[in-house]
Amino acid sequence: MARALLHPYSGRIWASLSNVTKKDGHSDSTVLVLGGTGRVGGSTTVALSKLCPDLKIVVGGRNREKGEAMVAKLGKNSEFVEVDITSTRSLEKSLRDVDLVVHAAGPFQQLQQCTVLEAAIKTKTAYVDVCDDTNYAFRAKSLGAEAVSANVPAITTAGIYPGVSNVMAAELVHAATSESKGTPEKLRFSYYTAGSGGAGPTILATSFLLLGEEVTAYNKGEKVKMKPYSGMINVDFGKGIRKKDVYLLNLPEVRTAHEVLGVPTVCARFGTAPFFWNWGMEAMTKLLSPEYLRDRTKVQKLVQLFDPVVRAIDGIAGERVSMRVDLECSDGRSTVGVFSHKKLSVSVGVATSAFVLAVLEGSTQPGVWFPEEPQGIGIDAREALLRRASQGTFNFVMNKPPWMVETDPKEVGLGIYV
Repeated sequence: MARALLHPYSGRIWASLSNVTKKDGHSDSTVLVLGGTGRVGGSTTVALSKLCPDLKIVVGGRNREKGEAMVAKLGKNSEFVEVDITSTRSLEKSLRDVDLVVHAAGPFQQLQQCTVLEAAIKTKTAYVDVCDDTNYAFRAKSLGAEAVSANVPAITTAGIYPGVSNVMAAELVHAATSESKGTPEKLRFSYYTAGSGGAGPTILATSFLLLGEEVTAYNKGEKVKMKPYSGMINVDFGKGIRKKDVYLLNLPEVRTAHEVLGVPTVCARFGTAPFFWNWGMEAMTKLLSPEYLRDRTKVQKLVQLFDPVVRAIDGIAGERVSMRVDLECSDGRSTVGVFSHKKLSVSVGVATSAFVLAVLEGSTQPGVWFPEEPQGIGIDAREALLRRASQGTFNFVMNKPPWMVETDPKEVGLGIYV
């Protein structure tokens, strides 16, 4: 299989993509989705098949019955392969004839090795993951030199949030530094999903595991630590979502945005519905020890206990998802980006696919990158990525003043809103 592309940044041949000769840059490529029978991975395979029907998709998982059912749903240009991501031999064998691997087999919390990324580097396979854990993300980042040596492009934390939210933040900062006389001072990520977002037990496990982690935020350049699911504020997500309570969580985009974009004050919050789920999450941080909530085995038992109840309530609550990114500058400029979709289970796949196609089209240099780094998604490619990722949204706006997106803006007089 041919694996070469003249990279637009470096001007040199680098090994990762297959027979990229057609105009779209990915029609003859093969993508392996690990966790492809799960909610996030399955959503990604469906989105990829719709965005690029000629792309060959390999569904990777442990359950052959589920895998074959997914292949039947995807139709031609798809197949199932049984993969054990804890086995180096199994991983390297599955990566032998693919151009890019999507690691969607979470949760990522408490994992001590980046086995999939290591195998991708060894087999010279492009890589995208949907990691939502700070420690794992920076462990992946530490493999950057090896990825460069192998000419492998890799993006970590490339889902919907983190992922698309990081790119939104990068675009807001880029616009501010280009148009404003001030400097970016404060960046706030706010996320909301109704119920579990229809995203399955893995997302539920991730949420519980995050409750065991102390929150890292930044205040005027200083790192600060806070309790998880504390610091509640009420955020207006605009039409279709309106105002929701959100709480602090330890999410990787806080550190990456602080370090990569150079914004001195950064935090991230999350909230859900119905409102009593927020109370329950807050109560768990008080009733259960951090050690208990960091234990993957114990958390899986909690998931088995709560999953049927969550499923029942999801049927009533729906699975709307919304992201709001706020940027404040030293000259008083305030801008926001808002992204809202009716179904998280669909939107997360579309968002992840946008990153996959960006890598296949040559937007990513060799190395391991966070989404907001220009070497990961080139500045010129961000607009295209956001356009793809926002397909199906009912509210997507970028670089607007808060009053233009909020459902209840504040008027200070004479028709002036803030």
